[in-house]
Amino acid sequence: MWQAFLVSTGVVALGEIGDKTQLLALLLAARFRKPVPIILGILVATLANHAGASALGNWITRTVDPQWLRWGLGLSFLAVAVWMLIPDKADEVKAEGTGRFGVFGITTVAFFIAEMGDKTQIATVMLAAKFDSLWVVTAGTTLGMMIANVPAVLLGDRVMDWLPVQWVHRIAAAVFVVLGVLVLMGYGV
Repeated sequence: MWQAFLVSTGVVALGEIGDKTQLLALLLAARFRKPVPIILGILVATLANHAGASALGNWITRTVDPQWLRWGLGLSFLAVAVWMLIPDKADEVKAEGTGRFGVFGITTVAFFIAEMGDKTQIATVMLAAKFDSLWVVTAGTTLGMMIANVPAVLLGDRVMDWLPVQWVHRIAAAVFVVLGVLVLMGYGV
């Protein structure tokens, strides 16, 4: 259980640095300057999104033959490792006016949508399939998102000045390569 939680937390925290949702957090923080509703919106959106992704991962574990699952997961981890090395761009996300939803509502909806099909959501599906632990993986990946995004909200652009994003992406890619190789060698799943 602890392994699933710690791996899920670490992989997503590393993978989220420089990701489009972290860039979205920076944009929302700069635009609205209301950290509490932004942080709460990120939390709610991530819990909902990653619970669904973990449920999909658990379903895959129960319906796909273990041999196929091992190969699919191993190759998927390797593919995400390559994907980690492709940086997201700040111009892909925009923070417009709040309208009737307020900062919390805008953040929740924007984060939920931005996370759809994102590498951290795909990683959550794969981690839940690997560890077969829906709630532990959801808690770990959500904590990883918060570890990466709360400082972005609180410190804004200053975070990006001292954080070597390329190195963090390389470390995250290396973690995914190790996980992929271990799964392909028959460890886990």
